[in-house]
Amino acid sequence: MNAAKRGSYVIVFRSQLRPGVEEAYGRRVEEIYALAQQMPGLIAAKDFTAEDGERVAIVEFDTEEHLLAWRDLAEHRRAQGQGRETFYSAYSVQICKVERSSAFDLAAGIWAQHPGRW
Repeated sequence: MNAAKRGSYVIVFRSQLRPGVEEAYGRRVEEIYALAQQMPGLIAAKDFTAEDGERVAIVEFDTEEHLLAWRDLAEHRRAQGQGRETFYSAYSVQICKVERSSAFDLAAGIWAQHPGRW
């Protein structure tokens, strides 16, 4: 687990799926994540699903330039449209610039702080 560094960007994508689309959605997500892994500046991407079915994806990019390249990638744009047309009943996206971060890893003996204004 890494703490995003100051000046990097974190995308928080929250969503709810329509009933009955889970299998097709899972296949499409695998394709998009494989594509994202090839993007310059991608730090990390993880998905979580809550008990109530809400999904949260957390995606980190090192710079705004790399984030915008991902946003504007043609296949990613097509996937976004497909999501609205086919998969999602609701979603929200938050783009966050990291102002401060810290990380602790007992096994590695690391406690790192990247101070900012906060």
